[in-house]
Amino acid sequence: MPSLSVHAGGLDLKNPVLLAAGILGTTGASLCRASRAGAGGVVTKSIGSVPRAGHPGPCIVHVDCGLINAMGLPNPSYKDFQTEIDAARKGGVPVIASIFASSAEEFAQISRNLDADALELNLSCPHAEKYGSELGRYPDLVESVTGAVKAASSVPIWVKLTPNTADILELGLAAQRGGADAVVAINTLKAMAIDIETGYPILGNRFGGLSGRAIKPVAVRAVYDLASRLEIPVIGVGGISSWEDAVEMIMAGASAIQVGTALLQGYGIFEEITSGLSAYLERKSITLEELCGMAGRCS
Repeated sequence: MPSLSVHAGGLDLKNPVLLAAGILGTTGASLCRASRAGAGGVVTKSIGSVPRAGHPGPCIVHVDCGLINAMGLPNPSYKDFQTEIDAARKGGVPVIASIFASSAEEFAQISRNLDADALELNLSCPHAEKYGSELGRYPDLVESVTGAVKAASSVPIWVKLTPNTADILELGLAAQRGGADAVVAINTLKAMAIDIETGYPILGNRFGGLSGRAIKPVAVRAVYDLASRLEIPVIGVGGISSWEDAVEMIMAGASAIQVGTALLQGYGIFEEITSGLSAYLERKSITLEELCGMAGRCS
């Protein structure tokens, strides 16, 4: 069978299918379960410098095309999360810690105090005041935050980019200038749902981020644009729920992919995607390396 192992963003992965941030990443046990189910790496829930309760409920609403969530970055703070990372490492795959902060200095402080295999900088959450895309939509801030964390940490740095911008390539180039080892594209699209019986917004925060199948074409386009210009790897995420989606994202230029909302199908999604991807490579008599970026070479 074709090899699925890949070196992406400074990490050696047994396969390119990772658990995305924000999904089942609150405890070491849930991260381990994803690893043992076949994930090639796992990303934690985003962790900040102080505990946050998150937004008032409802925090998630199911819509026809996916989920809209407005969790509000709930977390226990990095000071109380290292034990979960240590437990997650028992799964035998790289553990990437997703972190968020309101300034370059705060990002650097967190990065100095977390021991993980890599760090993913959340510069893209669309529904948390002072955090996420409120910093990540400005290229100069993306570059300065990335540079500060790179100077403070010795592990690979991944920068998760927001699609809620006029030019995601500009943000990717800024991350690259700051020293990022990879960019992750994309986070959720800013969205809203309203109860037509009452007229009230359904989410407690009024708006949130749309994930799921509806955003996959947006993610594919973003990955394609970034991979065509960046010299660092692109990790594709957004709406991937089958091996066919994974193939498309890798063809667009993703060196690895992340799966989030599709976990609603169960932990078996990792095995479904990796086995389908392997069978596809065998049927086509190509390698994973040859598949990566194929669409760009064909145009």
